[in-house]
Amino acid sequence: MLWTISNQLTVARVVLIPVIVVLFYLPWQWNGIACAIVFILAAITDWLDGYLARTRGETTPFGRFLDPVADKLLVAIVLLLLVGAHVVPALLAAIIIGREITISALREWLAERATVVHVSLLGKAKTTMQMIAITALLLEHNMMGIDTHEAGLVLLWAAAALTLWSGYEYIKEAWQELMAPEE
Repeated sequence: MLWTISNQLTVARVVLIPVIVVLFYLPWQWNGIACAIVFILAAITDWLDGYLARTRGETTPFGRFLDPVADKLLVAIVLLLLVGAHVVPALLAAIIIGREITISALREWLAERATVVHVSLLGKAKTTMQMIAITALLLEHNMMGIDTHEAGLVLLWAAAALTLWSGYEYIKEAWQELMAPEE
């Protein structure tokens, strides 16, 4: 395996997850802001690792495996923290996490059948909306007159709608393959 900068950034994103968890539970006035900052750093690595891998021609099997896993772990774990703290409704987290598990399983199944499902623009929009919403929810402050909790919830509901829509698009694209008779 090539230990590329992209792969290092992906691994860093996974390493930042327990840092977020520890910061989240610290009895400290600024823990939400600290969590949001670390979450933003992790979200930036999500964009940067893919950009660097593509532009430098450094895509690797390890990166193709770990990048989506790191993304889903980051979002799922932080959503579970927010549900546990009664910041996010469990239904909202269940929609987002359930879609991620479903589409990951679909992609794995399609890969076994030598069918590739590429990430759509809608999927990228969903991820961006989730990252912004989760950052706002972690802040839990009024910033420049904006209630970040309310704004974060509105954005997370919008992200959930995009989540369902993009999930539907992936399933629609794979439907014929899913309904084909077993060989």
